[in-house]
Amino acid sequence: MSDTGHLSTRVPPSRPSQPDGGGTPVLALRGATLSLGGRTLWSDLDLEVAPGEFIAVLGANGTGKTSLLRAVLGEHDLDSGSIRLLGQPLRRGDRRIGYVPQQRLIDPSVPVRARDLVAMGIDGHRWGTGLPSARRRERVDRLLDSVGALPLADTRIGLLSGGEQQRVRMAQALAGDPRLVLADEPFLSLDLRRQAEISALIDEMRRRLGFAILLVTHDINPILDVVDRVLYLAGGSARLGAPDEVLRSDVLSELYRSPVEVIRSSGRVLVVGVPETPEDARAHHVEAHR
Repeated sequence: MSDTGHLSTRVPPSRPSQPDGGGTPVLALRGATLSLGGRTLWSDLDLEVAPGEFIAVLGANGTGKTSLLRAVLGEHDLDSGSIRLLGQPLRRGDRRIGYVPQQRLIDPSVPVRARDLVAMGIDGHRWGTGLPSARRRERVDRLLDSVGALPLADTRIGLLSGGEQQRVRMAQALAGDPRLVLADEPFLSLDLRRQAEISALIDEMRRRLGFAILLVTHDINPILDVVDRVLYLAGGSARLGAPDEVLRSDVLSELYRSPVEVIRSSGRVLVVGVPETPEDARAHHVEAHR
């Protein structure tokens, strides 16, 4: 196992795949390298995401987790390598990708309701008017109902709890019938019960609808029982494999080139001793403001 190698090849997920995808990966990165602020976040990254697969992206601050999602969204250009969606070159704004961004505080006085946010996912990419109002409203209601948020339809976003907001964001991400959903820290600021609810919701939706998920998180525990593989980023390198293959003391110590201990207790995983240098903190600042 080399510093830049992977632990395993793609593990076929036991999830439903959509019939029109065939054997083509939903997402494929080949030799992908990305630098921001004069620092290489990751290099020579190879990743295939199968239809219906659930991959968690882990790593310390500044390792390029959010930037990976933004590269897949077409917001960051690679220094080298390629990204393909369903075998085709990536296009920015591709409707086959849904996106659940990090939570941000929203002023309760902002007159944007839950249904307004979901409607932006339906026709926010178009110029001019959207769907006829009756059809548009019906579709918004169906999307909200699918994530258990229909009773919140006419509530202002700023008045919703963190868990409620994440349900609405998920409905918005599903508006384009995506083949791939990107989720950036969907459990931030949620208590353990809400984390479990959102984790179960995401897993149930991907099983039922067959889309793949690439989910960035600093804590694997909310999704440990449902994730198929882990992509762990550190020091410009990566490890890819099942959680039990990657989340090990020897593997992470090699990846960080520093002693790291992985502790398992009561079904939870704790990673201790992850180094964070001033350069890591600077990279995190650059990434957060791009």
